[in-house]
Amino acid sequence: MTALSTAALVERAAALAAPGGRTVLGIAGAPGAGKSTLAHALADALGPRRAVVVGMDGFHLAQAVLERLERGDRKGAVDTFDDGGYAALMERLAAQRPGDGPVYAPEFRREIEEPVAAGVVVPDDVPLVVTEGNYLLVPTGAWPRARARMAEVWYLEPPHELRLERLVARHEAFGRAPDAAHAWAHGTDQVNATLVAATRSAADLVVDWTGEQTAPA
Repeated sequence: MTALSTAALVERAAALAAPGGRTVLGIAGAPGAGKSTLAHALADALGPRRAVVVGMDGFHLAQAVLERLERGDRKGAVDTFDDGGYAALMERLAAQRPGDGPVYAPEFRREIEEPVAAGVVVPDDVPLVVTEGNYLLVPTGAWPRARARMAEVWYLEPPHELRLERLVARHEAFGRAPDAAHAWAHGTDQVNATLVAATRSAADLVVDWTGEQTAPA
């Protein structure tokens, strides 16, 4: 595992953003690892003409669907996502070139805890798409199809206690009572974290990035 600064990671991402082409960079890790924070830090540093973020969480199944499938009590587990839809989008984004027109991707809105269709615009001339999510390296289902379209996948592995603190803070920030936030972070989230940890060895880079963070991610 390597400890890298934000600046070093931005430099590595910039090398992938070749003008006139398209590269997909994946950022994986357990819940609370800092994936979305790093993804947006990279995109902010490179600017909107060079990078855009498309999160895996846009492929959360809607709450109504989860309830019908009796999976509502473990939202965020690997089988509560549309992995086929995510893989199809990664294939489309990897193939997108100038002149093709924009691609519209879904995004997850934490304030309503639901995915929203076409919430992210990916222009055809942006060279780098940064995608982040828990399950980018999972070897089952349609996840390998998505992984095959990524030039690199980085696995974030911050200190365990820091990751749990972020998770609890995030759950509280979006409306859970402190006891419920702690229970979810140490229960459902931890089950998912164990699954994600088993995919660590498949990453191109394992990094301890605590970052210059302004919010839990």
